[in-house]
Order: sequence, then C-alpha cells, then structure tokens
Amino acid sequence: MILIADSGSTKTTWMEVETGNKVVTEGLNPHFTSDEAFLAACALVRQHFPLSSFHFPLFFYGAGCGSEAQRERVASLLYKAFGTSDIEVNTDMLGACRAVCRRENGLVGILGTGSNACYYDGDRIALQAVSTGFILGDHGSANHVGRRLLQDYLSGMMPRNVSGRFHEAYPQSKEEFLEAVYHQPNANRFLASLARFAVEHIGDDYCSSEILISLYEWYSYQLEGLQKLSFCDRLYLVGGFAARIKPLLDTVAKDKGLVIKEVLADPIDGLRRYHTAN
Repeated sequence: MILIADSGSTKTTWMEVETGNKVVTEGLNPHFTSDEAFLAACALVRQHFPLSSFHFPLFFYGAGCGSEAQRERVASLLYKAFGTSDIEVNTDMLGACRAVCRRENGLVGILGTGSNACYYDGDRIALQAVSTGFILGDHGSANHVGRRLLQDYLSGMMPRNVSGRFHEAYPQSKEEFLEAVYHQPNANRFLASLARFAVEHIGDDYCSSEILISLYEWYSYQLEGLQKLSFCDRLYLVGGFAARIKPLLDTVAKDKGLVIKEVLADPIDGLRRYHTAN
C-alpha cells in the first residue's frame, strides 16, 4: 500500500492509493500544530485504514514544510505514528505541482486558506515565490480576502447595504472579532472563514472587487516575476478557494496574458494519479 497526505492550514486529506479511500483530519501545519495534535490526527487515520504492515511508502505534502527542520519534525512524528521508515515529506507546493502538472512544466498557484506560487519544470520547483505568511502575505487567498472584508467592516468603510448583510452572517462584536484575530489560535483559518461571505455574494460589485483586488495583489507579489523569468503562460491552480472564484481568476489571467489550464479544488486525486504512474 501507499499512503499520501495533502495538508493545508485548514484540513489534511489522507488517501490510500490502491483503494482510493480517503479520510480528512484537521490541517497539520507544523508552525501551528502541536506534536500532540499531530499525533492525535494520525491516530484517527490509523483507525480508518487497516494498516497491516509497518513497511509502506508514506508521502506527506504539507503547508509549513518548507524548512529542513520542519520536514524532519514532521517525518519524526509520522514515524512515531505509523512505524514505517519509508517517509517522504515535501511542501504542499510540490504536491500541487505533481497533482496538476505531473511531468509537464507550468506556473502553479495555490489559493486556499493561504496562497503561494511557483514555476515547475516538470520534475522540480525551479522558481519559487517568496511566501511571507498570513500576516504579511497570502495575497489572493481566502484569509487575505477575509482580512480585507473585516478591515472594511470594522472601520466603517464597507458599503452600508453590504455591512448589514455581513452583520447578519457574522454578528460578533468588534471585541469578539479582535479576540479571534489576535488572541485565539489559527487566526488564519478564522479570517479565511469570512471570505465565504464574498464568495456567496460574488455578484455584488463590492465583493467581486475585493476578491479581484486581492488576486491582482497576488499576481504582483507572487506570480508576475515567475511569469517573466520562466517565459511561461500556462497557469495551473489548486485550492478550494480558487475553485470557487474561477470566473474572477479568468478575468485576471486574461488581463495578464495567462492561460488557465486547470483548477483543482483538492489535489489528492491528482497526487493519486502521479504516484500510481510512478
């Protein structure tokens, strides 16, 4: 058997490649997840899959796994949880590339709770945008759009008719919002949850404009340099947020001379194809 996992900041999807069976646990970004929480999620996976052997390949693609130290920590936790030593830990960015491009080259973007982008040469990530996290970066992502909405709402800059609907959807007080952002864990997930309002009201000029502004910032901060250096116009996108805002992504891509080849909400099925072929 082969076990693969694609882990973002919100959820982790695990799949046994041969059967295609899946189980979803919480996101296991090592920057935000304790060892105890990580191992608890793995215990749920073990309950779901009948792991009769400790000798099987395990591929883990995760947000927050960019540094060697974090990859080693995740590998150690996986070994402790599953017993197998045949473990490969990579970034969620490489997972996205393998899921949509497989052996072809292209520009690849992740637009989910967070965001990132790279140029994949068909084998490896040849050019990587600088990721500065949800406080300084993540332009174009759900948490960035949610942050923009909350800023406008709390400062009174959101149009009055939109503000009323936003309050109906999220009746928290200013103090409760600030508590969730500054004092509760996983502020990026909380901010991302607010972007649902913009998606549900995407036909509203204000909401579509907020998403478009965020997407153009994503292009400027992460994608533009990659496009120029790679001389590539093929764009592949991964992430639930990307799938929900595809009409607006089409607008940005056309404006910037890009051709969207595929938008994949969940990369796990693409990773299954990749690892089956390999």
